Amino acid sequence: MANRSHVRSISLPSRSHPTTLKIQQQLNKLTTLEASSTSALGKTSNGLSRLEELYNCMDELLSLPSTQQALSLYQHEKWVNELLDGPVSLLDICGTARDVLSQFKENVGDLQSALRRRKGDVCIEISINNYICSRKKMNKDAKKLLAPMKMDNKAGASPLLDQDHQLSTMIRVLREVNIMSISIFQSLLLLLSTPVLKSRPSRWSLVSKFMHKGAVSCEESAENTELESVDLALGVLSSEEAKLETMQIARKGVEALEVSIEGLEKGLERMFRRLVKTRASLLNIISH
Repeated sequence: MANRSHVRSISLPSRSHPTTLKIQQQLNKLTTLEASSTSALGKTSNGLSRLEELYNCMDELLSLPSTQQALSLYQHEKWVNELLDGPVSLLDICGTARDVLSQFKENVGDLQSALRRRKGDVCIEISINNYICSRKKMNKDAKKLLAPMKMDNKAGASPLLDQDHQLSTMIRVLREVNIMSISIFQSLLLLLSTPVLKSRPSRWSLVSKFMHKGAVSCEESAENTELESVDLALGVLSSEEAKLETMQIARKGVEALEVSIEGLEKGLERMFRRLVKTRASLLNIISH
């Protein structure tokens, strides 16, 4: 009981505190990300960048003496363990997703090289088949990562029955960061688990249209993601003689996909390092 009364005397950051306000602003930016008109992969990459900024703000909150004292005094409470477990599960997801993307990027690069060289239909067909196999493997791996995340969401967090207002506010802010992190990673994995599409004439005309323009309108991006659009382009390429126009459209799509995947991979690598740092900070606070 002595610990509890002592924590209540600590001047913890409230909702109006500059640090918690910065965190809330970053959370709002991530919440409104869905309204942006960027591509699916580009939107996810932006989400990872903003998530990194969010964790920078959270580190400021964790560096406050009042926050450190409260976490240290309450280290045996269930909610503290939840805060510690959050970065651990996210680290596993982030690291595995990064490795999955890295493997897929190799096949995208090989396909891009084959389309650029145009050494013959057989060579291109082999590269396309390898790419499709890699897409299917990425789909399967992403679904495996998604399953436990959905279960964690159903589990819920422990209630805050006896905490004072300021302490419960700090806990809620930290929980909101973890919830938003899960949401961003779920969006990424849902995108990577998109099934391989087969070409249909009506869809191919749409893909051809936006690739010629070099942009994706709102209606078109709602129809196909970058991954699906490349699937359709390669499907047409496999079902007909390699016409110059078809080859150019496919090559343009694969090139754009390679750039997007590389951006995601770098974002995951930065986020992985950030999660390691946050986990280390929490452990260091509680151990003192």
